Amino acid sequence: MAVPNYKSDAEALDHLREDYHKLTKEIGKVIVGQEDVIKEVIISIFGNGHCLLVGVPGLAKTLLVNTISEALGLSFNRIQFTPDLMPSDIVGSEILDENRQFRFVKGPLFSNIILADEINRTPPKTQAALLEAMQERAVTAAGQRYPLPSPFFVLATQNPIEQEGTYPLPEAQLDRFMFNIWVDYPTYEEELSVVKNTTGGGVAKVESVIDAEQILFFQNLIRKMPVADNVIEYAVKLVGKTRPGRDMAPDMVNNFLSWGAGPRASQYLIIGAKCHAALNGKYSPDIEDVQAVALPILRHRVVRNYKAEAEGYTVERIVKELF
Repeated sequence: MAVPNYKSDAEALDHLREDYHKLTKEIGKVIVGQEDVIKEVIISIFGNGHCLLVGVPGLAKTLLVNTISEALGLSFNRIQFTPDLMPSDIVGSEILDENRQFRFVKGPLFSNIILADEINRTPPKTQAALLEAMQERAVTAAGQRYPLPSPFFVLATQNPIEQEGTYPLPEAQLDRFMFNIWVDYPTYEEELSVVKNTTGGGVAKVESVIDAEQILFFQNLIRKMPVADNVIEYAVKLVGKTRPGRDMAPDMVNNFLSWGAGPRASQYLIIGAKCHAALNGKYSPDIEDVQAVALPILRHRVVRNYKAEAEGYTVERIVKELF
């Protein structure tokens, strides 16, 4: 699919919103419910960010990512992270071919969408190789740099329950994910639909709605959206409030947080707000759009102290009290 020649950015944004509704309709053929999760993943894709999906096993996280990649017309690879996985297993390695020449064989990382399943199951060395690729959009092997396909997204999953034999991601590496998305259990009605749809004979066919070229166009379009100064100031102040011991920090933050969010959170708040505004038919984000994306952006960037855990102060409650 080629990118149409739009008369204006406003017309292009209208088209983005139409494509978003088509996307959700196609994804809804396979995924029941999880509207907020789907919206946040799509926002991160148009915002050119990566996602961390956190939820217990069996909540269709893998199926969701696979379905989204089909609807977006992108190549998809799933990497199951295990304690014995090495960086070369995901990046690729050099082999000696039949001509006695070294040749680089690309690993599964060379795809548009990567599902890093149970990223906390693999040692830091392999985690670091993936996180470097996320940041640089390229990998280095034997002194040679290989660019990754464009667009490139990592959607990593983490099981919050099983902590035995895991290597939790450090805060500095968690910061590279635009969103930390909590995938919750389905409602009773949604689970009924899931059981009916998956225990019968029919298999839903997901059609491709947009392609890589259009996604890259829409990513650039999102960046060009104008933002009022008061919205940027609100986002920066919101992040500033999460930092204990600083002038902007309220007593609640000083009491319950050890560390606050860094400048990357402010950047993602604005990009996320732009995407949220565009998907809701607005041509410029407002403060409500910043608040709509604040929780998944700040959830993994603030560190609670022991007092917050003892008194049951959740990250969700802390973020909402900062609005």
